[in-house]
Amino acid sequence: MALRPYIVGNWKMNGTRAALAEARGIDRIAQRHPGVEVAMAPPATLLQAMAHEATHSVIGAQNCHQESGGAFTGEISAPMLADAGARFVIVGHSERRWQHNESDSLVRAKAEAVLAARMGVIVCVGESEEKRQAGLAEATVTAQLKASLPLVADAAAHLSVGYEPVWAIGTGRVPTVQDVGEMHRAIRAVLVEVYGEAGRGVRILYGGSVTSENAAQLLAADEVCGALVGGASLTAERFAGIIMAAAALVEA
Repeated sequence: MALRPYIVGNWKMNGTRAALAEARGIDRIAQRHPGVEVAMAPPATLLQAMAHEATHSVIGAQNCHQESGGAFTGEISAPMLADAGARFVIVGHSERRWQHNESDSLVRAKAEAVLAARMGVIVCVGESEEKRQAGLAEATVTAQLKASLPLVADAAAHLSVGYEPVWAIGTGRVPTVQDVGEMHRAIRAVLVEVYGEAGRGVRILYGGSVTSENAAQLLAADEVCGALVGGASLTAERFAGIIMAAAALVEA
């Protein structure tokens, strides 16, 4: 793994102030493994508190609006998130795409808004089970990626890509290591096509039922530079195994 591993916990709609104890535990684990960049994306209600307490991990947000401000009731802009302490934002997660009908063009606009607010961005892509069974997984993901990537100056320097096959998220089902490697190589090719040599420095994360039991194999796959973790990131005990799997690859 040539690039520094990036292990990101997406807490989704989970966590109250009581969960800050788990965040502190994760932060202590990050302190013990400086070769791994550990990040957490809590719900917006915990963002400021978690950002205040975290000293060895990076805190970010799960979504943002594409506009910097205005009459958008219930929305949160990228500058607001940065002001609250966020250092990155996840955009285009499959749950946002299918539950909220977010298009590739909207994901691109959100990514560009995040970069304009001087934060890092994780752009998510992934195929449905129907597309994979039809042999269209790679074509689907690469087309989605090309239409979602931010097209602003120096974007690649602040970008990561999260590949999450939709059918694997929260199901316990995981693609083979070979399939993961093939998809990540295809994603890398798109990144180089869009950004030139700078595209080689973009970290590509695998997500979808990542656990401490399968993390070592998945992280060792070709062009996998980290993991985007859902349920297994909610407690320090469960997240620790994934972080340590990444650390073992760096320290080997």
